[in-house]
Amino acid sequence: MSSRILRPVRAGRRTPQPRSTAPLGMRLPLVAAAVAAAGLTVACGPSSQPVGAASPSAVAPSSSALPAGTESASASGSPSAEASPTAPASSSASAAAPAGSSPAPSRTQSTSAAPKPPRTSAAPAPARIPGPGYDSSADAQKLIDAALSAAKADGRMVLLDFGANWCGNCKAADKVFAQPQTAAILGASYHLVKVDIGGNSSANSALLRKYSPSGGTYKMPVLVVVTPSGAVRTDTHATGNPALTADGINSFLRQWAS
Repeated sequence: MSSRILRPVRAGRRTPQPRSTAPLGMRLPLVAAAVAAAGLTVACGPSSQPVGAASPSAVAPSSSALPAGTESASASGSPSAEASPTAPASSSASAAAPAGSSPAPSRTQSTSAAPKPPRTSAAPAPARIPGPGYDSSADAQKLIDAALSAAKADGRMVLLDFGANWCGNCKAADKVFAQPQTAAILGASYHLVKVDIGGNSSANSALLRKYSPSGGTYKMPVLVVVTPSGAVRTDTHATGNPALTADGINSFLRQWAS
């Protein structure tokens, strides 16, 4: 009786499955696939490094590991720096310059030309000085007009000398005009016109009254300084003659030269 009860129990017990007898070579791919899946999970998960930080595996090798004469591309930021390590610095600087800008001058090139000697304008030639005495046959009005025209061109004054050949004071003034220092002042600053009023020329007498209108008795010589525009600056008939010496006439000429 007891043997009959035990039999069903033994018959209903599940017998354990035998271990897989698959060879080791078939199980290795499964293990590798599981390891790869675990690695993907770690790589796609949250990173402990700050945003923008390069992965240790992405860090460029140190410049000391590069061959001599080459430049690290990560330092220059351009692969062309490594492609042409021997390119001169001037070519890269000119390539970086904006279009239309003028290149910087070379250090070996002179930045300034040799200084040129200053231009000096030649001094005008001295004006012609008439000889002593008075020409009674000369056209005094024509001479005055020519002197005024020349004065407008060169800025000199016009000196009118009214006198006579028989006047002793006029001869004394002529001697001073012939002296080198006085002649130099006259030639540099005046156009001298001599007008004869010792004869019977009504035209010359009219010119005297035109430039010395105060009238009365004239003490010769009458020296009148006229500007290029024809205005009278001084009249010795009104002011009195200077001393008829070199010092007196030179002082008078310098005073009214400008």
